[in-house]
Amino acid sequence: MQVLLKTTDPITINAATAYLKAEGIEAFVFDVHMSVMEGGIGAFPRRLMVHEEDLREAREIMRLVDIDISEDA
Repeated sequence: MQVLLKTTDPITINAATAYLKAEGIEAFVFDVHMSVMEGGIGAFPRRLMVHEEDLREAREIMRLVDIDISEDA
């Protein structure tokens, strides 16, 4: 598994997951339950993971839909 996207914005995670699913790419959201540990303040980013063989295509999809996947995202 490879990290495609890391963000504290749940809307971006949901949108990215939907775009990938529409293109047949399986994506997994990691760190969803960190809110229990942080008290729900959204301080810890969630990670959107894809299979390594899908990473290049997933990055291209994110570029096409204008979702920033840079390290700072």
